Amino acid sequence: MFMVSIDVDKCEGCGACVDPCPASLLELVDGKAQVAGDAADCMGCETCVEVCPTGAATVQEV
Repeated sequence: MFMVSIDVDKCEGCGACVDPCPASLLELVDGKAQVAGDAADCMGCETCVEVCPTGAATVQEV
């Protein structure tokens, strides 16, 4: 099982992680990305990690 998280202190709100997420877990709220669904629904593909220019997105295996 994988879990996605966004470090709001690092997030610049570019939204690069939102559309590529195959599980549709991320959205922009108040200019920052956040997990919109159940973080445990993460598929572990790490697309968000790869596209995030600031390293705010992380995926951990739990």
